[in-house]
Amino acid sequence: MPLMDILIQRAKTLVPTIVLPEGQDPRVMRAARQICGLGIAKVKVLATPAEAEKSADGVSFAGLDVTVVDYLSSPEAEALATILFERRKSKGMTLEQAREAVKNRLYFGNLMLKNGTADGLVAGSIASTPDMLRSAFHCIGTAPGIKIGSSCFVMDLREPTAAGDSTLLYADCGVNPNPTADELVDIAISTIQTHKALLGGVAKVAFLSFSTKGSAKHEIVDKMIEAAAKTKARVAAEGINAVVDGELQADAALVPAIAAKKAPGSALKGDANILIFPDLNAGNICYKITERLAGADAYGPILQGLAKPVNDLSRGCSAEDIVGVAAITACQALVS
Repeated sequence: MPLMDILIQRAKTLVPTIVLPEGQDPRVMRAARQICGLGIAKVKVLATPAEAEKSADGVSFAGLDVTVVDYLSSPEAEALATILFERRKSKGMTLEQAREAVKNRLYFGNLMLKNGTADGLVAGSIASTPDMLRSAFHCIGTAPGIKIGSSCFVMDLREPTAAGDSTLLYADCGVNPNPTADELVDIAISTIQTHKALLGGVAKVAFLSFSTKGSAKHEIVDKMIEAAAKTKARVAAEGINAVVDGELQADAALVPAIAAKKAPGSALKGDANILIFPDLNAGNICYKITERLAGADAYGPILQGLAKPVNDLSRGCSAEDIVGVAAITACQALVS
């Protein structure tokens, strides 16, 4: 079964509410209809009446659980402004500034997550990634025990790995340029949670390097060794269902026969399904190579490590792309 069909079926098990803040975009209106029609989620679209009339031209929501919310005149605005003020007053924000901020559709949507009137958010068809991240951090912050937000790509492979996996998660490929060892731990834990939400089963995490078990010496290698050790300790302490090892070269992480030679004592045994890269440079290059040369479908960047699921879109996205990201967000909402 195609990966997206699997995600849609998972989302249908408990239909969450997804907010789509960019209701001025016709692609978003078409996506809202498809999301509800497929049973992925209930949808709240943020749009003024004038925006909705223009962008929903020809799109009917009859019989569907789609609500268009006028965020500029909503009675919910004052409660959301109060939430934002309480979160940001230590940073110098006044209540009046919070009221003004809530007029921004990204802030309004993220505060709906914080207030519990929505379970996940998808935007970015118009908004920039920095604006997406800023509003999410200001309004909802990171998940308990996580200090940084990060991202991953879900790589739906054309051919399975030597160990038989058809789907791999790559992290971090979109947010943190040069994470420290401790930040890599947060990235790994967040990616394990994403794996649980989207795929289920045991997460098998490899911290990648140009060295396998001390075959080379360098400060980059040391960072991955430290991150792997700290992640193992945290997984054990928190009872997380995951197998972790590193530092490993990619072939030792993904090919059982090579793992048997290079890392015979590795708990992964060449069967990793999550790859943690030492920096954004390596991660971004590898996901694009996998996509372009191996013909894999790359879903992402999926934002993770936030207190509630928020996901970014490419500004060149189609309505169908928005539906796919909404399915991913709905699955994340089920375990958040």
